[in-house]
Amino acid sequence: MTFVITQRCCNDASCIPECPVDCIRPRPDDPDFATTEMLYIDAATCIDCGACTEACPVDAIYSDFDLPPELERYVDINQAYFERNPLDNSAVTPPSAPRRLPTDRSPLRVAVVGSGPAGCYAAEQLLRLGNVQVEIFDRLPTPWGLIRNGVAPDHHETKKVVDRFGSAFRADATRMYLGVDVGADVTLDELRAHHHAVVYATGASGDRRMDVPGEDLAGSHSATEFVAWYNGHPDHADRQFDLSGDRAVIVGNGNVALDVARVLLLDPDVLAKTDIADHALKALRDSAIREVVVVGRRGPAQAAYSTSEFLALGGLTGIDVVVDDPESAFGASGATGSDDPDAAPSVRLKVDLAREYADAPSGGADKRIVFRYLSSPVSLDGDGRVESVTLVANTLGNDLAAVPTGRTEVVETSLVFRSVGYRGLPVAGLPFDEARGVLPNESGRVEGLDGVYTTGWIKRGPRGVIGTNRVDSAETVAALLEDFEAGRLSEPTGDREALTALVAERVPGFVDKARWQAVDAAEKAAGRSAGRPRVKGTLPED
Repeated sequence: MTFVITQRCCNDASCIPECPVDCIRPRPDDPDFATTEMLYIDAATCIDCGACTEACPVDAIYSDFDLPPELERYVDINQAYFERNPLDNSAVTPPSAPRRLPTDRSPLRVAVVGSGPAGCYAAEQLLRLGNVQVEIFDRLPTPWGLIRNGVAPDHHETKKVVDRFGSAFRADATRMYLGVDVGADVTLDELRAHHHAVVYATGASGDRRMDVPGEDLAGSHSATEFVAWYNGHPDHADRQFDLSGDRAVIVGNGNVALDVARVLLLDPDVLAKTDIADHALKALRDSAIREVVVVGRRGPAQAAYSTSEFLALGGLTGIDVVVDDPESAFGASGATGSDDPDAAPSVRLKVDLAREYADAPSGGADKRIVFRYLSSPVSLDGDGRVESVTLVANTLGNDLAAVPTGRTEVVETSLVFRSVGYRGLPVAGLPFDEARGVLPNESGRVEGLDGVYTTGWIKRGPRGVIGTNRVDSAETVAALLEDFEAGRLSEPTGDREALTALVAERVPGFVDKARWQAVDAAEKAAGRSAGRPRVKGTLPED
Protein backbone atom coordinates (compact mmCIF):
# COMPACT_ATOMS: atom_id res chain seq x y z
CA MET A 1 0.00 0.00 0.00
CA THR A 2 1.12 3.56 -0.68
CA PHE A 3 -0.26 7.05 -0.25
CA VAL A 4 -1.37 9.23 -3.13
CA ILE A 5 -1.68 13.01 -3.41
CA THR A 6 -4.84 14.05 -5.26
CA GLN A 7 -6.75 17.00 -6.71
CA ARG A 8 -7.04 19.20 -3.65
CA CYS A 9 -3.27 19.51 -3.09
CA CYS A 10 -2.60 23.07 -1.92
CA ASN A 11 1.20 22.95 -2.42
CA ASP A 12 1.98 24.35 1.04
CA ALA A 13 4.61 21.59 1.47
CA SER A 14 3.75 20.99 5.13
CA CYS A 15 3.70 17.25 4.36
CA ILE A 16 7.31 17.16 3.13
CA PRO A 17 9.20 17.48 6.45
CA GLU A 18 6.87 14.90 8.01
CA CYS A 19 7.89 12.14 5.58
CA PRO A 20 10.55 9.92 7.24
CA VAL A 21 11.81 8.57 3.89
CA ASP A 22 11.75 11.89 1.99
CA CYS A 23 9.59 10.60 -0.88
CA ILE A 24 7.44 13.68 -1.58
CA ARG A 25 8.46 15.98 -4.40
CA PRO A 26 9.12 18.63 -5.44
CA ARG A 27 10.60 20.19 -2.30
CA PRO A 28 10.55 23.98 -1.83
CA ASP A 29 14.22 24.21 -2.78
CA ASP A 30 13.81 22.14 -5.95
CA PRO A 31 13.91 24.09 -9.24
CA ASP A 32 10.43 23.03 -10.36
CA PHE A 33 8.64 23.75 -7.08
CA ALA A 34 7.52 27.22 -8.18
CA THR A 35 5.92 25.90 -11.36
CA THR A 36 4.58 22.52 -10.28
CA GLU A 37 0.82 22.02 -10.23
CA MET A 38 0.85 19.81 -7.16
CA LEU A 39 3.07 17.61 -5.01
CA TYR A 40 3.66 13.89 -5.65
CA ILE A 41 4.48 10.76 -3.61
CA ASP A 42 6.85 8.10 -4.97
CA ALA A 43 5.02 4.78 -4.57
CA ALA A 44 8.23 2.75 -4.69
CA THR A 45 9.64 4.55 -1.65
CA CYS A 46 6.56 5.27 0.46
CA ILE A 47 6.50 3.11 3.63
CA ASP A 48 2.80 3.61 4.37
CA CYS A 49 3.38 5.45 7.66
CA GLY A 50 0.58 8.00 7.10
CA ALA A 51 2.54 10.93 8.52
CA CYS A 52 1.79 13.01 5.44
CA THR A 53 -1.97 12.57 5.86
CA GLU A 54 -1.81 14.06 9.33
CA ALA A 55 0.10 17.09 8.05
CA CYS A 56 -2.06 17.77 4.99
CA PRO A 57 -4.30 20.77 5.77
CA VAL A 58 -6.82 20.04 3.00
CA ASP A 59 -7.21 16.24 3.22
CA ALA A 60 -5.73 15.70 -0.24
CA ILE A 61 -3.75 12.53 0.57
CA TYR A 62 -5.33 9.07 0.41
CA SER A 63 -4.20 5.49 0.79
CA ASP A 64 -4.33 3.90 -2.65
CA PHE A 65 -6.74 1.35 -1.13
CA ASP A 66 -9.15 4.12 -0.15
CA LEU A 67 -9.10 6.22 -3.30
CA PRO A 68 -12.60 7.16 -4.50
CA PRO A 69 -13.15 5.99 -8.09
CA GLU A 70 -13.00 9.52 -9.48
CA LEU A 71 -9.49 9.94 -8.01
CA GLU A 72 -7.96 6.60 -9.03
CA ARG A 73 -6.12 8.20 -11.92
CA TYR A 74 -3.89 10.02 -9.43
CA VAL A 75 -1.93 6.81 -8.81
CA ASP A 76 -0.60 7.12 -12.37
CA ILE A 77 -0.30 10.91 -12.16
CA ASN A 78 1.92 10.65 -9.07
CA GLN A 79 4.13 7.99 -10.60
CA ALA A 80 4.45 9.81 -13.93
CA TYR A 81 6.22 12.62 -12.11
CA PHE A 82 8.89 10.24 -10.80
CA GLU A 83 9.35 8.56 -14.17
CA ARG A 84 10.54 11.94 -15.40
CA ASN A 85 12.20 12.95 -12.11
CA PRO A 86 13.71 9.81 -10.50
CA LEU A 87 13.83 10.08 -6.73
CA ASP A 88 17.25 10.45 -5.16
CA ASN A 89 16.92 10.27 -1.39
CA SER A 90 20.33 8.81 -0.71
CA ALA A 91 21.13 11.66 1.65
CA VAL A 92 18.07 12.47 3.69
CA THR A 93 18.74 15.60 5.73
CA PRO A 94 17.03 15.49 9.12
CA PRO A 95 14.90 18.56 9.80
CA SER A 96 16.66 21.23 11.82
CA ALA A 97 15.38 22.26 15.23
CA PRO A 98 12.87 25.11 14.98
CA ARG A 99 14.21 28.60 15.62
CA ARG A 100 13.12 30.21 18.88
CA LEU A 101 13.65 33.80 19.94
CA PRO A 102 15.13 34.33 23.41
CA THR A 103 12.68 35.23 26.14
CA ASP A 104 15.02 37.52 28.07
CA ARG A 105 14.20 40.50 25.88
CA SER A 106 11.01 42.24 24.78
CA PRO A 107 9.01 40.36 22.12
CA LEU A 108 9.29 40.92 18.41
CA ARG A 109 6.14 42.83 17.47
CA VAL A 110 4.81 42.60 13.87
CA ALA A 111 1.72 43.98 12.13
CA VAL A 112 0.41 41.91 9.23
CA VAL A 113 -1.81 43.81 6.77
CA GLY A 114 -4.10 41.34 5.03
CA SER A 115 -5.57 38.15 6.47
CA GLY A 116 -5.57 36.00 3.35
CA PRO A 117 -3.37 32.92 2.99
CA ALA A 118 -0.12 34.87 2.49
CA GLY A 119 -0.64 37.02 5.58
CA CYS A 120 -1.79 34.05 7.65
CA TYR A 121 1.17 31.88 6.68
CA ALA A 122 3.50 34.76 7.59
CA ALA A 123 1.77 35.22 10.96
CA GLU A 124 1.87 31.47 11.66
CA GLN A 125 5.59 31.28 10.89
CA LEU A 126 6.33 34.30 13.08
CA LEU A 127 4.42 32.79 16.00
CA ARG A 128 6.53 29.63 15.80
CA LEU A 129 9.53 31.75 16.81
CA GLY A 130 8.07 31.94 20.30
CA ASN A 131 8.65 35.40 21.73
CA VAL A 132 6.54 37.22 19.12
CA GLN A 133 3.36 39.29 19.14
CA VAL A 134 1.37 39.61 15.90
CA GLU A 135 -1.47 41.98 15.04
CA ILE A 136 -3.47 41.04 11.93
CA PHE A 137 -5.35 43.81 10.09
CA ASP A 138 -7.92 43.47 7.32
CA ARG A 139 -10.23 45.96 5.62
CA LEU A 140 -13.04 43.38 5.62
CA PRO A 141 -14.87 42.40 8.82
CA THR A 142 -14.01 38.73 8.19
CA PRO A 143 -10.60 37.04 7.79
CA TRP A 144 -9.02 34.54 5.36
CA GLY A 145 -9.12 36.61 2.15
CA LEU A 146 -9.40 34.50 -1.01
CA ILE A 147 -9.86 31.31 1.01
CA ARG A 148 -13.25 32.67 2.13
CA ASN A 149 -14.05 34.93 -0.81
CA GLY A 150 -12.28 33.30 -3.76
CA VAL A 151 -12.33 29.50 -3.45
CA ALA A 152 -15.34 28.02 -5.24
CA PRO A 153 -18.11 26.88 -2.87
CA ASP A 154 -18.04 23.30 -4.20
CA HIS A 155 -14.36 23.08 -3.13
CA HIS A 156 -15.11 23.13 0.57
CA GLU A 157 -12.23 20.78 1.42
CA THR A 158 -9.76 23.34 0.04
CA LYS A 159 -11.02 25.85 2.59
CA LYS A 160 -10.00 23.55 5.45
CA VAL A 161 -6.59 25.19 5.40
CA VAL A 162 -8.11 27.92 7.60
CA ASP A 163 -8.39 25.39 10.42
CA ARG A 164 -4.64 25.50 10.88
CA PHE A 165 -4.71 29.29 11.12
CA GLY A 166 -7.63 29.38 13.53
CA SER A 167 -5.76 26.98 15.79
CA ALA A 168 -2.45 28.86 15.55
CA PHE A 169 -4.07 32.23 16.26
CA ARG A 170 -5.94 31.24 19.42
CA ALA A 171 -3.09 32.25 21.72
CA ASP A 172 -2.88 35.72 23.22
CA ALA A 173 0.18 36.40 21.07
CA THR A 174 -2.20 37.12 18.16
CA ARG A 175 -4.74 39.93 17.95
CA MET A 176 -7.09 40.71 15.08
CA TYR A 177 -8.30 44.06 13.84
CA LEU A 178 -10.90 43.25 11.18
CA GLY A 179 -12.91 45.94 9.44
CA VAL A 180 -9.92 48.29 9.77
CA ASP A 181 -8.55 49.88 6.61
CA VAL A 182 -4.81 50.45 6.92
CA GLY A 183 -4.02 53.66 5.07
CA ALA A 184 -7.40 55.20 5.91
CA ASP A 185 -8.34 54.26 9.49
CA VAL A 186 -4.74 53.92 10.67
CA THR A 187 -1.57 54.92 8.86
CA LEU A 188 1.59 53.00 8.08
CA ASP A 189 3.53 55.39 10.33
CA GLU A 190 1.18 54.62 13.21
CA LEU A 191 1.68 50.89 12.69
CA ARG A 192 5.44 51.35 12.58
CA ALA A 193 5.29 53.28 15.85
CA HIS A 194 3.69 50.25 17.55
CA HIS A 195 5.72 47.47 15.89
CA HIS A 196 9.22 46.46 14.91
CA ALA A 197 7.96 45.55 11.44
CA VAL A 198 4.93 45.71 9.15
CA VAL A 199 4.21 42.97 6.58
CA TYR A 200 1.88 43.79 3.68
CA ALA A 201 -0.06 40.83 2.28
CA THR A 202 -2.80 42.67 0.42
CA GLY A 203 -3.04 40.31 -2.53
CA ALA A 204 -3.99 41.20 -6.09
CA SER A 205 -7.62 42.26 -6.06
CA GLY A 206 -7.62 43.99 -9.44
CA ASP A 207 -8.20 42.21 -12.73
CA ARG A 208 -6.74 42.55 -16.18
CA ARG A 209 -8.77 43.77 -19.13
CA MET A 210 -9.13 42.33 -22.63
CA ASP A 211 -8.85 45.77 -24.29
CA VAL A 212 -11.33 45.01 -27.05
CA PRO A 213 -14.27 47.11 -28.32
CA GLY A 214 -17.49 46.56 -26.40
CA GLU A 215 -15.77 45.34 -23.23
CA ASP A 216 -17.77 47.81 -21.13
CA LEU A 217 -21.19 46.88 -22.49
CA ALA A 218 -23.82 45.72 -20.01
CA GLY A 219 -23.52 41.96 -19.62
CA SER A 220 -19.71 42.08 -19.73
CA HIS A 221 -18.07 41.44 -16.35
CA SER A 222 -14.83 40.34 -14.79
CA ALA A 223 -14.78 36.82 -13.41
CA THR A 224 -13.38 38.41 -10.23
CA GLU A 225 -16.71 40.21 -9.66
CA PHE A 226 -18.73 37.04 -10.18
CA VAL A 227 -16.53 34.96 -7.86
CA ALA A 228 -16.76 37.59 -5.13
CA TRP A 229 -20.54 37.80 -5.63
CA TYR A 230 -21.25 34.09 -5.27
CA ASN A 231 -18.89 33.88 -2.29
CA GLY A 232 -20.68 36.67 -0.41
CA HIS A 233 -17.94 39.32 -0.50
CA PRO A 234 -19.57 42.40 1.05
CA ASP A 235 -18.26 44.71 -1.69
CA HIS A 236 -20.01 42.64 -4.36
CA ALA A 237 -23.22 41.39 -2.76
CA ASP A 238 -25.34 43.91 -4.70
CA ARG A 239 -24.00 42.98 -8.16
CA GLN A 240 -26.51 41.91 -10.81
CA PHE A 241 -25.80 39.32 -13.50
CA ASP A 242 -28.17 38.59 -16.37
CA LEU A 243 -28.66 34.81 -16.27
CA SER A 244 -31.68 34.83 -18.57
CA GLY A 245 -29.83 33.70 -21.71
CA ASP A 246 -28.93 30.10 -22.47
CA ARG A 247 -25.21 30.69 -23.12
CA ALA A 248 -22.34 32.39 -21.28
CA VAL A 249 -18.84 32.95 -22.66
CA ILE A 250 -15.72 33.02 -20.48
CA VAL A 251 -12.57 34.51 -22.01
CA GLY A 252 -9.57 32.81 -20.42
CA ASN A 253 -9.11 29.20 -19.37
CA GLY A 254 -7.43 29.21 -15.97
CA ASN A 255 -8.81 27.62 -12.82
CA VAL A 256 -10.99 30.66 -12.08
CA ALA A 257 -12.66 30.23 -15.48
CA LEU A 258 -13.40 26.58 -14.64
CA ASP A 259 -14.80 27.63 -11.25
CA VAL A 260 -17.16 30.12 -12.90
CA ALA A 261 -18.25 27.54 -15.50
CA ARG A 262 -19.03 24.96 -12.82
CA VAL A 263 -20.96 27.35 -10.61
CA LEU A 264 -23.03 28.54 -13.58
CA LEU A 265 -24.03 24.97 -14.50
CA LEU A 266 -24.08 22.92 -11.29
CA ASP A 267 -27.44 21.72 -10.02
CA PRO A 268 -28.62 24.38 -7.52
CA ASP A 269 -29.50 21.57 -5.11
CA VAL A 270 -25.81 20.62 -5.10
CA LEU A 271 -24.78 24.23 -4.52
CA ALA A 272 -27.34 24.47 -1.72
CA LYS A 273 -25.15 22.09 0.31
CA THR A 274 -22.16 24.46 0.11
CA ASP A 275 -21.39 27.83 1.67
CA ILE A 276 -22.41 29.76 -1.45
CA ALA A 277 -24.01 33.12 -0.68
CA ASP A 278 -27.79 32.87 -0.37
CA HIS A 279 -28.40 35.71 -2.86
CA ALA A 280 -26.29 33.88 -5.45
CA LEU A 281 -28.04 30.57 -4.87
CA LYS A 282 -31.43 32.21 -5.38
CA ALA A 283 -30.31 33.80 -8.65
CA LEU A 284 -28.76 30.57 -9.93
CA ARG A 285 -31.96 28.64 -9.23
CA ASP A 286 -33.66 30.94 -11.75
CA SER A 287 -30.81 30.78 -14.28
CA ALA A 288 -31.54 29.75 -17.89
CA ILE A 289 -27.89 29.13 -18.79
CA ARG A 290 -27.30 25.70 -20.31
CA GLU A 291 -23.98 26.20 -22.10
CA VAL A 292 -20.72 27.84 -21.06
CA VAL A 293 -18.07 28.42 -23.73
CA VAL A 294 -14.53 28.65 -22.33
CA VAL A 295 -12.24 30.51 -24.75
CA GLY A 296 -8.45 30.05 -24.70
CA ARG A 297 -6.08 31.90 -26.99
CA ARG A 298 -3.68 28.97 -27.26
CA GLY A 299 -3.93 25.18 -27.48
CA PRO A 300 -4.65 22.43 -24.94
CA ALA A 301 -0.98 22.04 -24.08
CA GLN A 302 -0.73 25.69 -23.04
CA ALA A 303 -4.06 25.95 -21.21
CA ALA A 304 -3.78 27.83 -17.91
CA TYR A 305 -6.02 25.54 -15.87
CA SER A 306 -4.39 22.86 -13.72
CA THR A 307 -4.59 19.27 -14.85
CA SER A 308 -6.43 18.25 -11.67
CA GLU A 309 -9.20 20.81 -12.15
CA PHE A 310 -9.59 19.85 -15.82
CA LEU A 311 -9.74 16.16 -14.93
CA ALA A 312 -12.42 16.81 -12.28
CA LEU A 313 -14.81 18.22 -14.89
CA GLY A 314 -15.34 14.71 -16.21
CA GLY A 315 -16.97 13.70 -12.94
CA LEU A 316 -19.68 16.38 -12.96
CA THR A 317 -23.21 15.04 -13.02
CA GLY A 318 -25.54 16.33 -15.72
CA ILE A 319 -22.85 18.31 -17.56
CA ASP A 320 -21.13 17.23 -20.79
CA VAL A 321 -17.59 18.43 -21.50
CA VAL A 322 -17.08 19.24 -25.18
CA VAL A 323 -14.03 20.27 -27.22
CA ASP A 324 -15.10 22.46 -30.13
CA ASP A 325 -13.29 22.00 -33.47
CA PRO A 326 -10.96 19.22 -32.26
CA GLU A 327 -9.19 19.06 -35.61
CA SER A 328 -7.78 22.54 -35.03
CA ALA A 329 -7.31 22.04 -31.29
CA PHE A 330 -5.11 18.97 -31.76
CA GLY A 331 -3.35 20.02 -34.93
CA ALA A 332 0.35 20.66 -34.96
CA SER A 333 -0.23 24.15 -33.60
CA GLY A 334 -2.68 23.32 -30.85
CA ALA A 335 -0.77 20.39 -29.38
CA THR A 336 2.63 22.09 -29.55
CA GLY A 337 4.75 21.02 -26.60
CA SER A 338 2.78 17.91 -25.67
CA ASP A 339 4.91 15.57 -27.78
CA ASP A 340 8.19 17.08 -26.56
CA PRO A 341 10.11 14.33 -24.69
CA ASP A 342 11.01 16.94 -22.09
CA ALA A 343 7.40 18.06 -21.64
CA ALA A 344 6.10 17.77 -18.09
CA PRO A 345 3.68 14.89 -17.50
CA SER A 346 1.02 17.46 -16.60
CA VAL A 347 1.31 19.02 -20.06
CA ARG A 348 0.94 15.69 -21.81
CA LEU A 349 -1.99 14.81 -19.58
CA LYS A 350 -3.75 18.08 -20.37
CA VAL A 351 -3.69 17.18 -24.05
CA ASP A 352 -4.67 13.56 -23.39
CA LEU A 353 -7.65 14.67 -21.30
CA ALA A 354 -8.77 17.15 -23.95
CA ARG A 355 -8.62 14.35 -26.54
CA GLU A 356 -10.65 12.09 -24.25
CA TYR A 357 -13.31 14.76 -23.84
CA ALA A 358 -13.33 15.36 -27.60
CA ASP A 359 -13.69 11.65 -28.39
CA ALA A 360 -16.26 10.83 -25.73
CA PRO A 361 -19.81 10.29 -26.97
CA SER A 362 -22.37 12.78 -25.76
CA GLY A 363 -23.70 11.90 -22.35
CA GLY A 364 -27.07 13.35 -23.24
CA ALA A 365 -26.85 16.01 -20.55
CA ASP A 366 -28.85 19.18 -21.01
CA LYS A 367 -25.89 21.33 -19.91
CA ARG A 368 -22.40 21.52 -21.36
CA ILE A 369 -19.02 23.19 -20.98
CA VAL A 370 -17.50 23.85 -24.40
CA PHE A 371 -13.75 24.47 -24.75
CA ARG A 372 -12.71 26.74 -27.63
CA TYR A 373 -8.94 26.59 -28.04
CA LEU A 374 -6.82 28.83 -30.29
CA SER A 375 -9.39 31.65 -30.20
CA SER A 376 -9.32 35.24 -29.00
CA PRO A 377 -12.04 37.89 -28.69
CA VAL A 378 -11.98 40.64 -31.31
CA SER A 379 -15.02 42.52 -30.03
CA LEU A 380 -18.12 42.32 -27.88
CA ASP A 381 -21.13 43.53 -29.85
CA GLY A 382 -24.66 44.62 -29.09
CA ASP A 383 -27.05 47.54 -28.81
CA GLY A 384 -26.40 48.82 -25.29
CA ARG A 385 -25.65 45.36 -23.94
CA VAL A 386 -23.77 42.25 -25.05
CA GLU A 387 -25.51 40.24 -27.76
CA SER A 388 -22.51 38.42 -29.27
CA VAL A 389 -18.75 37.93 -29.17
CA THR A 390 -16.58 37.91 -32.28
CA LEU A 391 -13.70 35.45 -32.00
CA VAL A 392 -10.64 35.20 -34.22
CA ALA A 393 -8.92 31.86 -34.84
CA ASN A 394 -5.24 31.70 -33.85
CA THR A 395 -2.19 29.66 -34.67
CA LEU A 396 0.88 29.40 -32.49
CA GLY A 397 4.15 31.02 -33.46
CA ASN A 398 7.56 29.51 -32.81
CA ASP A 399 7.57 31.23 -29.41
CA LEU A 400 4.13 29.70 -28.64
CA ALA A 401 2.52 33.14 -28.83
CA ALA A 402 -1.01 33.27 -30.25
CA VAL A 403 -1.03 34.65 -33.81
CA PRO A 404 -4.43 35.74 -35.28
CA THR A 405 -5.27 34.17 -38.64
CA GLY A 406 -7.96 36.63 -39.67
CA ARG A 407 -10.70 33.97 -39.67
CA THR A 408 -13.50 35.10 -37.40
CA GLU A 409 -16.70 33.65 -35.99
CA VAL A 410 -19.60 35.25 -34.13
CA VAL A 411 -20.88 33.53 -30.97
CA GLU A 412 -24.22 34.74 -29.68
CA THR A 413 -24.38 35.34 -25.94
CA SER A 414 -25.81 37.81 -23.43
CA LEU A 415 -23.20 37.21 -20.72
CA VAL A 416 -19.40 37.44 -20.97
CA PHE A 417 -16.81 37.05 -18.23
CA ARG A 418 -13.19 38.02 -18.71
CA SER A 419 -10.89 35.74 -16.75
CA VAL A 420 -7.51 36.83 -18.02
CA GLY A 421 -5.68 37.31 -14.74
CA TYR A 422 -5.55 39.20 -11.47
CA ARG A 423 -3.48 42.31 -10.91
CA GLY A 424 -2.06 43.94 -7.79
CA LEU A 425 -3.21 47.45 -6.91
CA PRO A 426 -1.16 50.32 -5.43
CA VAL A 427 -0.99 50.48 -1.63
CA ALA A 428 -1.22 53.87 0.08
CA GLY A 429 2.18 55.12 1.21
CA LEU A 430 4.21 52.39 -0.50
CA PRO A 431 6.20 52.29 -3.74
CA PHE A 432 4.54 50.40 -6.58
CA ASP A 433 5.80 48.70 -9.72
CA GLU A 434 3.09 49.57 -12.27
CA ALA A 435 4.46 47.24 -14.93
CA ARG A 436 4.37 44.15 -12.71
CA GLY A 437 1.57 45.18 -10.35
CA VAL A 438 3.66 44.44 -7.22
CA LEU A 439 5.43 46.20 -4.37
CA PRO A 440 9.10 46.42 -5.43
CA ASN A 441 11.04 44.28 -2.98
CA GLU A 442 14.11 42.20 -2.37
CA SER A 443 13.37 38.89 -0.64
CA GLY A 444 10.28 40.52 0.82
CA ARG A 445 11.95 43.75 1.97
CA VAL A 446 10.00 46.65 0.44
CA GLU A 447 12.39 48.99 -1.35
CA GLY A 448 13.18 52.23 0.44
CA LEU A 449 11.25 51.49 3.65
CA ASP A 450 13.12 49.98 6.59
CA GLY A 451 11.01 47.61 8.62
CA VAL A 452 8.35 47.20 5.90
CA TYR A 453 7.95 43.82 4.18
CA THR A 454 5.62 42.09 1.76
CA THR A 455 4.46 38.59 0.90
CA GLY A 456 2.00 36.84 -1.40
CA TRP A 457 0.66 38.07 -4.73
CA ILE A 458 1.43 41.72 -4.00
CA LYS A 459 5.05 40.59 -3.57
CA ARG A 460 5.56 38.15 -6.45
CA GLY A 461 2.57 38.66 -8.77
CA PRO A 462 -0.65 36.60 -9.10
CA ARG A 463 0.74 33.13 -9.60
CA GLY A 464 0.69 29.95 -7.57
CA VAL A 465 -1.98 28.36 -5.40
CA ILE A 466 -2.89 28.79 -1.74
CA GLY A 467 0.02 26.76 -0.39
CA THR A 468 2.58 28.54 -2.56
CA ASN A 469 2.27 31.40 -0.10
CA ARG A 470 3.74 29.28 2.70
CA VAL A 471 7.15 29.08 1.06
CA ASP A 472 6.93 32.68 -0.13
CA SER A 473 6.11 33.89 3.38
CA ALA A 474 9.00 31.85 4.82
CA GLU A 475 11.40 33.90 2.70
CA THR A 476 9.88 37.16 3.94
CA VAL A 477 9.90 36.05 7.58
CA ALA A 478 13.54 34.97 7.26
CA ALA A 479 14.49 38.45 5.98
CA LEU A 480 12.51 40.11 8.77
CA LEU A 481 14.12 37.90 11.42
CA GLU A 482 17.58 38.59 10.03
CA ASP A 483 16.98 42.33 10.26
CA PHE A 484 15.57 42.04 13.79
CA GLU A 485 18.50 40.02 15.10
CA ALA A 486 20.96 42.41 13.43
CA GLY A 487 19.37 45.36 15.25
CA ARG A 488 18.18 47.02 12.05
CA LEU A 489 14.54 47.40 13.19
CA SER A 490 13.41 50.35 15.31
CA GLU A 491 11.93 49.62 18.73
CA PRO A 492 8.19 50.36 19.04
CA THR A 493 7.28 53.51 20.95
CA GLY A 494 3.71 52.41 21.71
CA ASP A 495 2.53 49.20 23.35
CA ARG A 496 -0.29 46.81 22.38
CA GLU A 497 -2.86 48.45 24.62
CA ALA A 498 -2.13 51.85 23.11
CA LEU A 499 -2.66 50.39 19.65
CA THR A 500 -5.98 48.82 20.64
CA ALA A 501 -7.13 52.13 22.11
CA LEU A 502 -6.12 53.96 18.92
CA VAL A 503 -8.02 51.53 16.68
CA ALA A 504 -11.08 51.53 18.93
CA GLU A 505 -11.19 55.33 18.77
CA ARG A 506 -10.94 55.37 14.97
CA VAL A 507 -13.13 52.30 14.27
CA PRO A 508 -15.42 51.72 17.28
CA GLY A 509 -17.08 48.70 15.66
CA PHE A 510 -13.95 46.84 14.58
CA VAL A 511 -14.06 43.03 14.81
CA ASP A 512 -11.51 41.62 17.21
CA LYS A 513 -10.54 37.97 17.57
CA ALA A 514 -13.26 37.18 20.12
CA ARG A 515 -15.92 38.81 17.98
CA TRP A 516 -14.76 36.89 14.89
CA GLN A 517 -14.81 33.61 16.81
CA ALA A 518 -18.43 34.32 17.75
CA VAL A 519 -19.32 35.08 14.12
CA ASP A 520 -17.50 31.95 12.96
CA ALA A 521 -19.35 29.78 15.48
CA ALA A 522 -22.70 31.30 14.52
CA GLU A 523 -22.11 30.77 10.79
CA LYS A 524 -21.16 27.13 11.38
CA ALA A 525 -24.16 26.57 13.64
CA ALA A 526 -26.48 28.00 11.01
CA GLY A 527 -24.79 25.73 8.47
CA ARG A 528 -25.28 22.60 10.54
CA SER A 529 -29.01 23.21 10.83
CA ALA A 530 -29.19 23.62 7.03
CA GLY A 531 -26.84 20.75 6.08
CA ARG A 532 -24.13 23.14 4.92
CA PRO A 533 -20.53 23.89 6.04
CA ARG A 534 -21.61 27.37 7.09
CA VAL A 535 -24.09 30.12 6.24
CA LYS A 536 -22.14 33.30 5.63
CA GLY A 537 -23.14 36.65 6.99
CA THR A 538 -24.58 35.57 10.36
CA LEU A 539 -23.72 38.30 12.85
CA PRO A 540 -24.63 37.57 16.49
CA GLU A 541 -25.64 40.41 18.75
CA ASP A 542 -22.86 41.94 20.83
